[in-house]
Amino acid sequence: IPLLHRASAMSKRPLSLYASPWTSPAWMKSNGDVRGKGTLKGQAGDKYHKTWANYFIKFLDEYAKHNVTFWAVTAQNEPLAALFTPPLFPTIAFTAAQQRDFVVRDLGPALARSPHRTRLIILDDQRIHLPHWAKAVLGNATAARYVAGVGVHWYLDSIVPASCSLEATHKLFPDHFLLYTEACSG
Repeated sequence: IPLLHRASAMSKRPLSLYASPWTSPAWMKSNGDVRGKGTLKGQAGDKYHKTWANYFIKFLDEYAKHNVTFWAVTAQNEPLAALFTPPLFPTIAFTAAQQRDFVVRDLGPALARSPHRTRLIILDDQRIHLPHWAKAVLGNATAARYVAGVGVHWYLDSIVPASCSLEATHKLFPDHFLLYTEACSG
């Protein structure tokens, strides 16, 4: 928080921050561990999913107490990477359909009811999953109303042409932004 305050004070424009979760607490996951290939227990609309959605709101509430607001949150960092990562990687696995249902029944309504004007970003994973992921989530009218855009990572860009992924997704859903949310090298 002090670093965010310092960065904000140094910036000529307001900062647009977004947050992206890696994992829920272990007790909410099917594998009972913050690490590994677990999903949220149960299904969208149940106590685990509603509680996880409320974690997002509590996170935003606590930062707001320190005068830090978030422009956006992602529904999950690398939701499909959980299926391919080492067992010590902290994550929650989601399919596109599971993320859609979580957005429709839990996270979307929780954000809409909250005092925060924080936008919601879906996918937050490799563009190889586009446009399929966007079709599954944004093809649902209720989910589409809650979602502002699609987060994309760049690690597999060399094997996935932009025309087949980004351009195709933009043509299908021109009212939703596409944003590179994670990139690194080395």
